[in-house]
Amino acid sequence: MNVSEALATRKSIRAFRPDPVSRATIEEILVKASRAPSGGNLQPWKIHVLMGAARDELVRRAKAQMAVNPRGGTPEYHIYPPNLTEPYKTRRFTVGEQMYATIGIPREDKMGRLAQFVRNWEFFGAPVALIVSIDRQMQQGQWADLGMFLQSIMLLAREYGLHSCAQEAWAPFHEVIRDYLKVPPEEMIFCGLAIGHADEAAPINTLVSERAALSEWAVFREEA
Repeated sequence: MNVSEALATRKSIRAFRPDPVSRATIEEILVKASRAPSGGNLQPWKIHVLMGAARDELVRRAKAQMAVNPRGGTPEYHIYPPNLTEPYKTRRFTVGEQMYATIGIPREDKMGRLAQFVRNWEFFGAPVALIVSIDRQMQQGQWADLGMFLQSIMLLAREYGLHSCAQEAWAPFHEVIRDYLKVPPEEMIFCGLAIGHADEAAPINTLVSERAALSEWAVFREEA
C-alpha cells in the first residue's frame, strides 16, 4: 500500500472486530511512526499501549466514572475552540448528523445518541488502545509534532491492514487515566487511539467525511 492509498482509506472507525493484534505489530508501527517530523528532535510524544486485561480495566474505570459524571469530567484543554465560527461550526455539525444517520439515530433520540457516544469509552471494541500524553511545557510547535506522529501511526496501521480512530473523547477522563496508568502530573493527557480490524459490516463505518474543495483553502501564486 502506498501513501496515497493509506490516506484515501484512512478514516475514523467506530466499530471494530475483536480479532487480536499482536504486540509485535504495534511495536513495529510505533517505531516506524517515531520517524515523524519533530522540531529540534524533541519527540514530545508519550504513549501507553493497553491490550487485553489492561485495556478492559481502563474501560471499566471509565464506566465507573460515568456513574458520577456521564462525560467523565472537564478536559485540560479545549477540544474545540469556544464559540466556534463558520465554516467550522457547520462542518462539525454536518459530520455528526451524517454519522448518526448511518445508524438510523435521529437528532431527537437523545438516549440513542448517548449510547453510541459511550462507545468512545469502549474504544469502539478495538483490541488495542493507546493513551497519548504530552509534557505540559510543550507549546504549539510540539503539539503539531504530536499530530504528525499520530497521523504516522494511523497511516502505518493501514499498511498493516488495520484501522484506527483518534479519540479526543478520552481527554475528559484524564483523572481516571492518570490514576490508573500513574501518568505524572507534568504530562497532559491528550487523546486515546483505538487500533484494530474494522468491522466492515457495521453501517457506521460507511461514513466517509467530506473535505472542502481545494479552492476554499489554498491560494496559488506564480507571479510577484
